[in-house]
Amino acid sequence: MRGRIVRPLVALCLLAAGSVGLLRATTAQLAPPIVYVVPIDGIIDLGLAPFLARTLREAESAGAAAVLLDINTFGGRVDAAVAMRDTLLNSPVRTIAFINQRAISAGALIALACHTIVMAPGGTIGAATPVMGGAGPTQPADEKSVSYVRKEFRATAETRNRPPEFAEAMVDVDVAIEGVVESGKLLTLTTSEALANKVVELSASSVTGALDAAGLPGAELRYAAQTWAETFVRFLTNPVVSSLLMSIGLLALFVEIRTPGFAVPGFIGLASLGLFFWGHWIVQLAGWEELMLVGAGLILIALELFVLPGTTIAGLAGIGLLVAGLGLALVGAGATVNVVITALGRVAFAILLALAGAFALLRVLPALPFGRRLVLAAGMPASGGYVSAPASDHQWVGRSGVAESPLRPAGVADIDGARVDVVSDGEFVEAGSAITVIRADGNRIVVRRITPAEDRDE
Repeated sequence: MRGRIVRPLVALCLLAAGSVGLLRATTAQLAPPIVYVVPIDGIIDLGLAPFLARTLREAESAGAAAVLLDINTFGGRVDAAVAMRDTLLNSPVRTIAFINQRAISAGALIALACHTIVMAPGGTIGAATPVMGGAGPTQPADEKSVSYVRKEFRATAETRNRPPEFAEAMVDVDVAIEGVVESGKLLTLTTSEALANKVVELSASSVTGALDAAGLPGAELRYAAQTWAETFVRFLTNPVVSSLLMSIGLLALFVEIRTPGFAVPGFIGLASLGLFFWGHWIVQLAGWEELMLVGAGLILIALELFVLPGTTIAGLAGIGLLVAGLGLALVGAGATVNVVITALGRVAFAILLALAGAFALLRVLPALPFGRRLVLAAGMPASGGYVSAPASDHQWVGRSGVAESPLRPAGVADIDGARVDVVSDGEFVEAGSAITVIRADGNRIVVRRITPAEDRDE
């Protein structure tokens, strides 16, 4: 009797569970596919790379059917395009590039990294040879840069089963394709040419049309937008803004070093350099190595100013480390020698501008109302009873003696049988060298080494 009751109950439960599963499957089939839309327009910069990576992660978590890149760009930074290309190739989410209306230079590499390319009528793709920017007109990059970018394009096309020779011809004028482009000319394809040569797969005139053509009709569109932090990072990594941050930061720190205490200039300097490094850290350009180089450079400059004045070695080494640290924070993956040299030149110019600005500002500060709080401008003339050194120190001026210890530049000398703390006039003086006192400056007795010629004259 019990078995007759249990068996129908078990069967009923199994039927209910199967019905629930079937209902879920049917609901999933009826729900429209989710597609994230990412705008890729304007200049390709490093701030776009983390934005694209975040959107792809969100799409994967949401179970999206695809991510569509709405591309309309003349290009931008090669390292930014390479970072985005790597992200697209490594993402498990299907990616669709909708070229509306152009994917030039860096934009072409991003499009080629997508699973499917859809072009709008009248669109163009190509013209991706790297160039070197500067104060004057842009110039073609060196052979190393062209070779690197050409192979990046070829590897990307091969990964997505597109004709690699067409990708190479977009970068290198020496690559010729019979009936398409001759040697000496860069390849740029129209929509009809790209379709005929299987560089792109489909054509459509709108985002919804591109999704229909790609087999995703009626998709639910979710337009990705940059967060305020991503927008701020793009602003900070702009070449003009980053150069200004470097110059302002170094200028303020140089002024702080030459003024007493830690006040407004020091805060402005640290804040400017902090923003510079934070922005470049987020886009994976700056790391601990660059921070350590800049910190060591600032320490050596401080040593030159306060501990080893006149030696110049510490100062030059500090400036060199500053240039290296800040310059490396401006270049990314794929940077060639010429790109690195250009970045180092930007940093060197920023440092020279900061030094010149600090010198001019320190001359102007005493005349400004707030500047008097930073720089001591009051005069202490001798007529008012002020003297630059204790009266007892003046007795040594003009006397000669022997350095008892090396002067680097400070040390001890024997002058007329008395041990006196002295400092050289900038040069290194070995122990046992003959010296003469040339002046009493503040609380320092300044000496100079006597050359053998001077000894003979005496």
